[in-house]
Amino acid sequence: QVQLVESGGGSVQPGGSLRLSCQASGRIESIASMGWYRLTRGQQRVLVASISSNNIPLYADSAEGRFTISRDNAKNTVYLQMNSLKPEDTAVYYCRYSAYQVFWGQGIQVTVSS
Repeated sequence: QVQLVESGGGSVQPGGSLRLSCQASGRIESIASMGWYRLTRGQQRVLVASISSNNIPLYADSAEGRFTISRDNAKNTVYLQMNSLKPEDTAVYYCRYSAYQVFWGQGIQVTVSS
């Protein structure tokens, strides 16, 4: 089992920044990829960004150039630095861990509003 604890969400004005963190604990595999997804209005979780075990990032088009994903393997933590936030970035964001199994965090709210 792997537990994921997310932090760093909140409310920000358009153009602002937030940094999400997700710390994993439990049976951590070195091959695990981690990522961030968000819930759409249609109640589907869609990829925002992910990072492989060898630090190769992947971004959704909506995140490219504004968001940066990184990981600290010593801390079993993945970060999502979100800059130039837009109202359409408002969503519940979920951390995802994927190795031999997939685990999800509980989700954290990000609200971008003036």
